[in-house]
Amino acid sequence: MADARTGLVHDGRVLLRFRYFRRLLAVRLLSQLSDGVYQVALATYVVFSPEKQTSPAEIASAMAVLLLPYSVLGPFVGVLLDRWQRRQVLLLGNLLRAVLAVGTAALIAASAPTWLFYASALSVTAVNRFILAGLSASLPRVVDAERLVMANSVSPTAGTIAATVGGGLAIGVRLLAPEGGASDAAVVLLAAAIYLLGGLAALRLGRELLGPEPSFLQPRLAAAISDTVRGLWNGLGHLAQRPLAAKSLAAMTLLRFCYGALTVMVLMLCRYAWAEDVTEGMALLGLAVGVSGFGFFVAAVLTPLGARRFGRLGYMGLWAALAAVLLLPLGLPFRPGPMLVAAFLLGAATQSAKICTDTIVQAEVDDGYRGRVFSLYDMLYNVAFVSAAAVAALMLPPDGRSATLVVGVAALYAAIAWWIRRIGRARLAARAGS
Repeated sequence: MADARTGLVHDGRVLLRFRYFRRLLAVRLLSQLSDGVYQVALATYVVFSPEKQTSPAEIASAMAVLLLPYSVLGPFVGVLLDRWQRRQVLLLGNLLRAVLAVGTAALIAASAPTWLFYASALSVTAVNRFILAGLSASLPRVVDAERLVMANSVSPTAGTIAATVGGGLAIGVRLLAPEGGASDAAVVLLAAAIYLLGGLAALRLGRELLGPEPSFLQPRLAAAISDTVRGLWNGLGHLAQRPLAAKSLAAMTLLRFCYGALTVMVLMLCRYAWAEDVTEGMALLGLAVGVSGFGFFVAAVLTPLGARRFGRLGYMGLWAALAAVLLLPLGLPFRPGPMLVAAFLLGAATQSAKICTDTIVQAEVDDGYRGRVFSLYDMLYNVAFVSAAAVAALMLPPDGRSATLVVGVAALYAAIAWWIRRIGRARLAARAGS
């Protein structure tokens, strides 16, 4: 674990010698810091506003707003990014998000209709997809080819840390502020201010620096969009010819569904069952998010070793079986302590499965189809979470205590573990017969 941290710090120091990498990284850190503030501000407004009696359906709607733009827009963003100057995307995109976030704050302060609030929030998160893709597409223009892999590791990791810090900042500001809609609006305005800083930071990069090259001939927009749709379809066809990759994706989608359903339940428990007031509920939610995030970190450290010991599929199945066995005793008491242990375990299980699935897909899918398959993967990953929130909304009572949901998710974990074991046995039998 220490070696991994030391390697990341060393890589960061090497990359920071590149002047334009430093400037692009500053844009990323400010952009993702503001993302963390804004997204947590939305969540706290929807779930923890004292004047609102939030239902599971409203939580599901909020998750759809936060995640669906990534799924729907993701495959098509590159079509436009290859036509626009990327520096301008980072500049104008962040400025646009700042303006839209100010509008969201005004809607919160004015207690506007819910649909109008969601429309505003959806606009901000839709622009976010262009910002993140633009940051990734710009990396080859600010570091040399020898250090590009290093940059692709360090830059997103730093951005994720910044987003986590932003979420913690939002919770901290909200806890310290007086209760009420004005406080929620103030946190959103904080996000708007950081969006503005992210846009201004992009001005330190030359307009032409990040590409694309003006001489690069682009197909007509309609043809490019049509090609993207056709490419996704071809990627799906290629995936059908790679059964191990397809089954791994299916298993990962189901595991993500389980995690999403339990996330909604924990949100409701923090809001109504475990806390006497909004402040205590938000503190508990922050603790649950932190514990689950620590599970993600532990998974990143342990998965390479576990996958070598049990095989990638076997390691996925092991975590699914562990979740199936432990979820009932940890979840059914509906007490904060055991549920926090469950949050850690399920965070580790979900991230371990994702790392294994990423590796399986990279190994099994031909290089010429890999981008399209990962676009489908991204869509499945987010749609599964939103679908889980919708199902949980139909099952959860107002206080979040649903034995039916816990038992159902535990049974689904058990079914996934059984299915993965069956896939593994079939592969061993096929190898023995060949």
